Amino acid sequence: MIEKIIQKRLNRWLLSILSGILLTISFPETGGITFLAFVSWIPLLLVESHFHTQKKAFSLFLHAYLTFFIYNLGTTWWVYNASPGGAYMAFFANSLLMALAFLLYHLLKRKLGTKWNGPILICVWLSFEFSHFHWELSWPWLTLGNVFASKTTWIQWYSITGVLGGSLWILILNLLLYKILIQPKNWYKSTYFILGVIVLSIPLIFSTILYFSKSTEGKPYNVAILQPNVDPYDEKFVLSNDEQLKILLEQADKSISKETQLVIAPETALYPIGYIYEDGLRKETFFHIINEHRARWANAGFLIGASTFQLFDTKNSAASHFEPQFNSYLEKYNSSILFDNTPEPKIIHKSKLVLGVEKIPFVGIFPFLEDLAVEMEGGSGSMGIEKEPKIFEKNRVKFSSAVCYESIYGGFIAKQAKKGSEFIAIITNDGWWGDTPGYKQHFQFARLRAIENNKYVVRSANTGKSGVINNRGDILKETAWWKKTQFNYTIQLNSKKTLYQILGDFIGYFALAGLGMFAFLRFLRIFKRRTEI
Repeated sequence: MIEKIIQKRLNRWLLSILSGILLTISFPETGGITFLAFVSWIPLLLVESHFHTQKKAFSLFLHAYLTFFIYNLGTTWWVYNASPGGAYMAFFANSLLMALAFLLYHLLKRKLGTKWNGPILICVWLSFEFSHFHWELSWPWLTLGNVFASKTTWIQWYSITGVLGGSLWILILNLLLYKILIQPKNWYKSTYFILGVIVLSIPLIFSTILYFSKSTEGKPYNVAILQPNVDPYDEKFVLSNDEQLKILLEQADKSISKETQLVIAPETALYPIGYIYEDGLRKETFFHIINEHRARWANAGFLIGASTFQLFDTKNSAASHFEPQFNSYLEKYNSSILFDNTPEPKIIHKSKLVLGVEKIPFVGIFPFLEDLAVEMEGGSGSMGIEKEPKIFEKNRVKFSSAVCYESIYGGFIAKQAKKGSEFIAIITNDGWWGDTPGYKQHFQFARLRAIENNKYVVRSANTGKSGVINNRGDILKETAWWKKTQFNYTIQLNSKKTLYQILGDFIGYFALAGLGMFAFLRFLRIFKRRTEI
């Protein structure tokens, strides 16, 4: 029956479309029917099985491209609201990369045999996702494991595996259910069915046990979170720096309590117009204004996002450019600044930059690409980054600070937390996309970081959603979208390390090793065939 269905060209195109739709509606905030992720690959695998015996790799590529284009467009269409150019790259280029990864799976399977079907797909896809965290065109928003962001009771074991564990779970179940589907008779008695039940149930049972056994208690720590709701298009880069700082400080005065130890404001909330010279912070008027308010707050710390720059005698990185005005090399940053009781404010630069907005890919190799920079967020071109993950410390309390896009990089946040972080602060804007699934997905992903690191997450977003998430991924406090508001909340500190922090994305490394093995086997077969000739 299945073979007859996939023999027809129209049916194969419909199956490709179906896979794209299933992937889309299983994703958070674009359907959220999470369990469909476990069957979303089956239609595309059926299409691939038709091409296994035929040398029509390009035809399969087109089918796969259609699937992944629907997936990319259906889940991230909102990127267009911020940057049409960036959206086209996200839709077309990311779909291309996914389709090429699927094509690689097909070519290896065709040469090595169907018995390696499952391991090859798993190694190829997880290698692709793992690599997508680290290379110049990084865009891991659609990592398969992110689909469980709203189902945190299912995935407490992310504290061991990270999101790649979720991707592995999805792929294994799709492969097993695919095998069950093509069984002619008595599928419910097959080994694949038994394995499917086990693979589905054990992670769920294990997660439930972890969820109810995990303590959410710790040392109390009160934070005040600000959501100024400054329109990023009509106000943020029009209002003066002093006007925007006044808004934030008035909100802080309203939300502060005698227990408050840290006030948190959004990304680029300080000096969105222009850039602050880091070595001259103490000379700025705002430095004294902030400290005057802090004195009234019983010296609570103030964490705020800012646009900053540094000067160097020689070129510091690919992001440095010579500035005749200073006769030096200037490097811009998207930064977090902590004002506390120390003489100098502490600064950490954003490390994971938004493609096309804060970073031009391969600019170190092709400097002319800098001219293609997209103007947004008050700056353009490639920015500088920290050379390694850093965390803040105030009064012996250590915490991570993630700026916007950084919060979707589980491995990066885990490296921060591994340095002794006791909670995670996320500062972001999120107003560029409008009232779309974009900011909602971003908020949901913060729940994954809480589970992976067993840490409370506090989130300050310019236009929402701001909130508090406990170490189990439960949402404890959540603000409305596009509303000026502020609140304080007592979170619980936790300095214990998770296995994920210690092991990192070990699944990705195993996948790369597996892919290398399959590639080597393929090379051996080619070599053997040529020597026989």
